[in-house]
Amino acid sequence: MKYGWKDTEEIAVHLLERFPGLDPLTVRFTDLRNWVLDLPDFEDEPGLSNEKILEAVQMAWLEEFRRQA
Repeated sequence: MKYGWKDTEEIAVHLLERFPGLDPLTVRFTDLRNWVLDLPDFEDEPGLSNEKILEAVQMAWLEEFRRQA
């Protein structure tokens, strides 16, 4: 299934799988952007990301991270 920047929950699940145990609040937005772009099945324009989108991804990832703990 392909997904893009607006699919924050899908991105969060994939980030949690790829980086288990990593607190999302410790991740810089530059790293987060690169990691999202490297996710399998992520298909969206890199230039469409911005601080608001990255913050939404980070918060969705944090929610999944806390749910797992």
